[in-house]
Amino acid sequence: MLEAVLLVLLGAMSAGEALHLIHLPATSNVAENSSPGTSVHKFSVKLSASLSPVMPGLPLIINTSPLTEAFSVNALSGTEFEVVTTGKEQLDFETGPNMFDLQIYVKDDVGVTDLQILTVQVTDVNEPPQFPGNLAKGLDLYIVEGANPGFSYQVEAFDPEDTSQNIPLSYFLISPSKSFSMSANGTLFSTTGFDFEAGHNSYHLTVEVRDSQGLEASTSLRANIVNINDEIPRFTSPTRMYVIPEELGLGTIVANITAEDPDNEGLTSFLLYSITTVNSYFMINQLTGTIQVAHRLDRDAGELRQNPAISLEVLVKDRPFGGQENRMQITFLVKDINDNPATCTKFTFSIMVPERAAKGTLLLDLNTVCFDDDSEAPNSQFNFTEPSGVGSRRRFLQDPAGSGKIVLIGDLDYENPSNLAAGNKYTVTTQVQDVAPPYYKNNIYIYVLTSPENEFPLVFDQPSYVFDMSEISPARAQIGRVQAADKDFPQSSTVYSISTGGASLPYPDMFWINPKTGELQLVTKVDYETTPIYILRVQAANHEDTSSVTVTVNVLEENDEKPICIPNSYFLAIPVDLKVGTNIQNFKLMCTDRDSSPRSFRYSIGPGNVNRHFTFSPNAGSNITHLLLATRFDYPGGLDKIWDYKLLVYITDDNLLSGRKKAEALVETGTVTLSISVIPPPTTIVTTTPRPRITYQIRRENVYSPSAWYVPFVITLGSILLLVLLVALTVQLAKAIHRHCPCKTGKDKKPLMKKGEMKKTKREVVVETIQLSTVFDGEATDPVTGAKYEFNSKTGARKWKGPLMQMSNWKESSRQGAAASSAVSAGGTGPPRSTDEEGDGLSGQAQAADAGPGSRNHDGKPGTPKNRDPALKSRASPKPPPGK
Repeated sequence: MLEAVLLVLLGAMSAGEALHLIHLPATSNVAENSSPGTSVHKFSVKLSASLSPVMPGLPLIINTSPLTEAFSVNALSGTEFEVVTTGKEQLDFETGPNMFDLQIYVKDDVGVTDLQILTVQVTDVNEPPQFPGNLAKGLDLYIVEGANPGFSYQVEAFDPEDTSQNIPLSYFLISPSKSFSMSANGTLFSTTGFDFEAGHNSYHLTVEVRDSQGLEASTSLRANIVNINDEIPRFTSPTRMYVIPEELGLGTIVANITAEDPDNEGLTSFLLYSITTVNSYFMINQLTGTIQVAHRLDRDAGELRQNPAISLEVLVKDRPFGGQENRMQITFLVKDINDNPATCTKFTFSIMVPERAAKGTLLLDLNTVCFDDDSEAPNSQFNFTEPSGVGSRRRFLQDPAGSGKIVLIGDLDYENPSNLAAGNKYTVTTQVQDVAPPYYKNNIYIYVLTSPENEFPLVFDQPSYVFDMSEISPARAQIGRVQAADKDFPQSSTVYSISTGGASLPYPDMFWINPKTGELQLVTKVDYETTPIYILRVQAANHEDTSSVTVTVNVLEENDEKPICIPNSYFLAIPVDLKVGTNIQNFKLMCTDRDSSPRSFRYSIGPGNVNRHFTFSPNAGSNITHLLLATRFDYPGGLDKIWDYKLLVYITDDNLLSGRKKAEALVETGTVTLSISVIPPPTTIVTTTPRPRITYQIRRENVYSPSAWYVPFVITLGSILLLVLLVALTVQLAKAIHRHCPCKTGKDKKPLMKKGEMKKTKREVVVETIQLSTVFDGEATDPVTGAKYEFNSKTGARKWKGPLMQMSNWKESSRQGAAASSAVSAGGTGPPRSTDEEGDGLSGQAQAADAGPGSRNHDGKPGTPKNRDPALKSRASPKPPPGK
């Protein structure tokens, strides 16, 4: 790229030294009819200052006017070139263009170009006269012998220089002849008569033509004398009747017809032979007269079977010398030969014979299917050989001999062992043969197949079947197999099916039988407790018979049911000082198991029984057990730290009684969940029993099916409609409030606070520390809930009287005391009330629990003044009633 830029800059600096063509434009002449490679004009190329060479293939003639391919540019050296003729187009001054403008283009490696024009003029050259076409190479003339003297041929030539053909040419015979003469205008005349047999057969003449300037041209003529005759040919072969056998090969010569021409006496006659009669059997050589077979001669088929004689007419004529001809009748008689073997419509026969067919039954008559196509006896006669074959002896016979009638003479019982050994298939072989030489033969194969008949019924190998299966057997488990068969052969396939039975309430088909093997399988699991016995009716069928049998399936009981206990989950609250061995809140489990004895239960506590505080009694051998406290709690000593226990109880039906250590059957285990809360002893405040906590176990299972697409669609559409309805109701409610409750803002006469005073006001936090006392010297009734509570007149501490009963009373009266509670709160007097800012509806009992020393922190431990919520300290304690 850099070199190209430098060359361009160098070319620009050297102005006037760019690439250009020297000796162009110019004008040159070239003679018409110049041979290829004739030099027309030479020129050179002046390279640019960069001395960049001319690109390969240039200079080049890129355009001509008029268009022509008669010129091209040849390179003489790196800068010398010449324009030459190509010979692709003839340069003719008289008929073609006389002047051509050639555009010559050149370009070097750096892209500098030049274009110049060379004008080429075609000059005229005087040309001798010319003979047109084949006359210029010589011509043969034919003159019939005996023709009168006179005009024979008109010789014509033309002068290329005389385009208008106005200047006459002169014609001469260079070698004069007594038999021919020529006029000045080129007319050839015969001067004598010609006799082919007596004189010359041909004459050689040289004709010359000259133009006005003496230029000449010559050509040769050969006059041939044509021989003619007027005699018809004569047949020389005397035979008129030919007897030939049938089935001669194609091309076989069956006759030779000869003739002669009197006009060529003593010489070989050139005659043409042909058969004028329309036929397809024979053809004749048109030069030699030999007759050959052109088509199969079958005496036994077609028209030859009815008429074996073929008549033909032979025509002989001269070669095209005179067209003389002659005709002759000949006849061919085709004789029959024994060329067709006895044949049958088919040579393989398959006969199905019932196994109980009677002896002497005619199985096949071969005369009805065999024949001989020969047209004449004895060639058309045939017979059959004695039948033979494996297994056919003493079973089949030809009766009478040679007649072709095959009859049954033996036993074909399908179940006969000897017949079974032969496969109940027998091969009989015989031959059909001619009675005349060459005694053609054809083998005939007869396959006799025994057709079995239904002689025996289909019977199961047992009158009934009884199968046992465990109720824990999985689906597709094999139960047993039934089998049916009959004594008929061949043994046909038996198909098994369940016709009746085997249904249960949730499943219509509990069993499946393999239709080929009779193997009975389980479709789904069975349940002994639901259906202990299934009675099926199994049917077997083959191509001829059907049979049924009863199948009894006994379901064997297994321990596959888990124990179920009441209650399944329960919440218990016990005091921390409960005595060991106490039945906790008289709690007991009552368990049942569909497939186990009540004495098979065993109870154990899994995770959650920290320090083994809890146990069941009895722990085995009964379906009823009680929850006992096994060991005391020790919170002060630090042994116990958990106040809420969640026990997972296992109920196992493994029959592990006192004298056993291993289970003898399958083991199933049920579970029960118990939540136990330990209540610490009351110190300053008796801790109320918290409401039982109920644990909800929510199981979510995606049961959506693609086929239920309409469910989400209906839910979505209903949600949208409900949302629209809610918005509409909200708008209507807002309008109603605005219409019936207009709010007008009025200005107070006196502002509550001066401007800027709010900014100066600081928030004050009042913290009140209450010293709790364990002595309650007063009692009052809550006007909201109606519950009684005790209080300390000095500290303001209070507690509900009878916490369990007050809890239930509070629930019942919470709704009724809502209005009264709000009224009391507005008045600022009365018994303690809830100050919960979240508005969860808790009564003063919850506040007492939070404020008392017995309240618990988030870890489940009893609260202390240190770990108690500081917000409780800021709560206002209720004032004791007057007089208390």
